[in-house]
Amino acid sequence: MKTKEIHISDYTYDLPDERIAKFPMAERDHSKLLLYRKGEVGEDVFYNLPQYLPEGALMVMNNTRVIQARLHFRKETGALIEIFLLEPAMPRDYEQMFQQTSRCQWLCLVGNQKKWIARHTSTPGAKKEVALTREISIKGTKITVTATHKGEVGTSQLIELEWTGNASFAEVIDVMGELPIPPYLNRETQESDKTTYQTVYSKIKGSVAAPTAGLHFTERVLSDIDARGIEREEVTLHVGAGTFRPVKSETIGDHPMHTEYIAVHRHTIERLLAHNGEAIAVGTTSVRTLESLYYMGLKVLQNPDIAEEQLHVNQWEPYDVQRSTFNGDGSICDSAAFTVEPSPCAALQALLDWMLRNELTVLHSSTQIIIAPGYDYKIVKMLITNFHQPQSTLLLLVSAFVHGDWHKIYDYALAHDFRFLSYGDSSLLIP
Repeated sequence: MKTKEIHISDYTYDLPDERIAKFPMAERDHSKLLLYRKGEVGEDVFYNLPQYLPEGALMVMNNTRVIQARLHFRKETGALIEIFLLEPAMPRDYEQMFQQTSRCQWLCLVGNQKKWIARHTSTPGAKKEVALTREISIKGTKITVTATHKGEVGTSQLIELEWTGNASFAEVIDVMGELPIPPYLNRETQESDKTTYQTVYSKIKGSVAAPTAGLHFTERVLSDIDARGIEREEVTLHVGAGTFRPVKSETIGDHPMHTEYIAVHRHTIERLLAHNGEAIAVGTTSVRTLESLYYMGLKVLQNPDIAEEQLHVNQWEPYDVQRSTFNGDGSICDSAAFTVEPSPCAALQALLDWMLRNELTVLHSSTQIIIAPGYDYKIVKMLITNFHQPQSTLLLLVSAFVHGDWHKIYDYALAHDFRFLSYGDSSLLIP
């Protein structure tokens, strides 16, 4: 069966609510660790993870940090309006966004939108813009924050935020925002979530959901990994709300993947090349970043003068490439004679050379890659990940990685009291 024809109903399992971990373990690294190695399933405790990893390997983890993306305002009528920050609109760069000191624009979801944006009765379809304001205090200074609806962009709302007091936007949302824990936890955000829903190595603000495979790591586990001579590199992929978007179409071909923004340092690509283009990925976000690098490298092989914004990986691009044939230099050709698909190292080297030519120390790009059965993994050789929702694209990613053997893994986890989803237990998958 072709990947686009996969029925999402074939990737379901019974997940009772009591198996969803509503809170994390008291000690992060005391979670259970399922071990899937070459078809065999067992278990251990997460703090023993390093002993199952090959010495001298390369581990790649996502250092994104979850922002307090839920902003609440009240109208004069008392109606509560929630503005959920999705991605920057102006400026588009995440780092610049959080340094703004007076105004910015975001693409958002708006809760109770109909009560915020009233329609003129005299002009059909016209909207009456009403600014929302809220007073907060930052370091003893009173600040007024104003939100204005500027229109629709696709399925999102464009919201302009302005504030007095010369504080940075990072300071503003740290004071007035709420951490957006996953909806399936069915509870309010608690003060403890501000710590437990961040990885110990989180650095770069921008996500509205945590890369949860990394939540199990502690400084002790990281030290043990270092002691085994395992190198660690960090990439940044800002997780959007689309990560929770259910697959509503009958087949995967009709499911639109959301765009995710990534940043990869040049030295990370150099380390990947030093490890023969192979890595252990911590979490599905690291997987999507690493695998996207391969297809970005192919774009450079086909067009050495490509612009950075053209490196975006479209949803079905990897599957289109896999049906193509290549010349020895990596360019796609029509003839099957003397063809070879570029190796991961060839693609990564092309990307590295391109960065050097363009004097870039960090690659900023985006990806919509969907990884599902039929996908051929290029860079990721081992995967550390949590247990994912039924009928989700993340379950498809896992199935592709273990060559369809996901039932064995999930049946074992359900039968042996593993905890599921964001605050749940972990697994190490070695096909």
